[in-house]
Amino acid sequence: MIAVVGHPDLTAPTLAMLEEEFYWRLSEFARMGKAGLVRAGQGLPVAFGRAARAAGLALVTALPSRNGVPEVLEPYDRRAAGELLLLSQQVRLLEYDPSDPGACLGADQSLLRSCARLLAVWDGSPSDDRDTTAHLVAFARGSGVDVDVLWPEGAGRMARGEGVS
Repeated sequence: MIAVVGHPDLTAPTLAMLEEEFYWRLSEFARMGKAGLVRAGQGLPVAFGRAARAAGLALVTALPSRNGVPEVLEPYDRRAAGELLLLSQQVRLLEYDPSDPGACLGADQSLLRSCARLLAVWDGSPSDDRDTTAHLVAFARGSGVDVDVLWPEGAGRMARGEGVS
């Protein structure tokens, strides 16, 4: 499996660039019969999911659940989750609270344990209470997962206070 993690505040032009980059990378993985894995959410997971579909890569989407029943997502993630479900060939329920940042980090770590490769969209900045990308890169490397760090020329992040749509 190939997973993706990255900054949650990527600009729309950056996401478009990444979708193109993902397509080329994922086409090779599709020819090898691999699958992609994302945790449902807006932004980067959707760009990855669209590229996976276009490249012919099977996609697995992890949805939060409680006691085996899908959990209600935050309003800003619902539309993205719906699109990911349409793009996916398989859905996994994963026990975690999507409103708890610590639980989301634990869910990401759990998903990474089942992966052989991670595509990390990361500008090299340290993790903080809103962005665990650096932590997940270190976790993946420490777990023996091959990590490809991507930061396309011209990539950008939203300024603090700008909303993620």
